[in-house]
Amino acid sequence: MALYSEKVMDHFRNPRNVGVIEDADGVGEVGNAKCGDIMKIYLKIDNDTITDVKFETFGCGSAIASSSMATELIKGKPVSEALELSNKAVAEALDGLPAYKMHCSVLAEEAIKAAVKDYYDKNNIAYDHTQFPDCESCGHCGA
Repeated sequence: MALYSEKVMDHFRNPRNVGVIEDADGVGEVGNAKCGDIMKIYLKIDNDTITDVKFETFGCGSAIASSSMATELIKGKPVSEALELSNKAVAEALDGLPAYKMHCSVLAEEAIKAAVKDYYDKNNIAYDHTQFPDCESCGHCGA
């Protein structure tokens, strides 16, 4: 059995939505110092729908594939659906990741949530703080 699925290899070799959105409505950057992967997600949002999404990822093939797949899964979707995207859904859409690479799909989920939170904060949109793992400790909104 191959270590990586064909979908992982395809999204690694031919990543979708790579780049920067200069006038992004929300930007989320997350990183894991332990493995060295850093992901940055840019969102363009119109009428509560993600009309464009781009990413920059510094990391391994699984990190790039996870970023690529995650952007494909949220593009054209309402912001609320993007917030529901789980790392498990990203990994499943890639036809699986090795157990020791699952943290890459977690980073993709966290980067999307960070970008949505940035969008909410920039636009003074009220949100449920429990949807964002680090929200209670960030000190930004006083929650």
